[in-house]
Amino acid sequence: MKKVVNVGIGGRTFVIDEDAYQKLDQYLVRFREKTGLGFETGDIMDDLEQRIAELFTEALGSRGDVVNITIVNKIISQLGMPDGGTMDENFTSAGTTSAEANTQPLAKRLFRDPDNKIIGGVCSGFALYLNLDVTLMRIIFILTLFMGGIGFWAYIIFWIIAPAAYTAAQKCEMRGIPVTAENLRKFSTIK
Repeated sequence: MKKVVNVGIGGRTFVIDEDAYQKLDQYLVRFREKTGLGFETGDIMDDLEQRIAELFTEALGSRGDVVNITIVNKIISQLGMPDGGTMDENFTSAGTTSAEANTQPLAKRLFRDPDNKIIGGVCSGFALYLNLDVTLMRIIFILTLFMGGIGFWAYIIFWIIAPAAYTAAQKCEMRGIPVTAENLRKFSTIK
């Protein structure tokens, strides 16, 4: 018989067995120690907890099972540490390294890019999503604007539909790069 703990992570509640909770707690403590960002650490920890909550939700699906040590090991090896390293050998999952976890192809998500916007960030978001130059994407939208006005309505619709990428995790997803600690640090909102 194992003890389970109810834990709030990233604004969501999960049931985690005691071993997995202890390991996750140690990971978060070591992660916080290694960030070395001072007052920015809180923002990065919030982004990290949100990403952990997303990964827990993906791993559990709609079943609502208990988060076990296997799931926690997989997530820790996938996220890594802020300095690009991994946890000590006794904290890595059996047979999986962080490099192997990050070689899986990632699906990009369409977001508006608030960092490279002229009006709403739609063109820069589409350019990142389609791997095109931002200038080329803006020219395409301008040409479609003059070819019957559909460019204007398309821009407005995408402006409404596509959310803006404000968090570091969303900026990673927008570019199709893994949401690791190192990448979260690159796109931290406070510099």
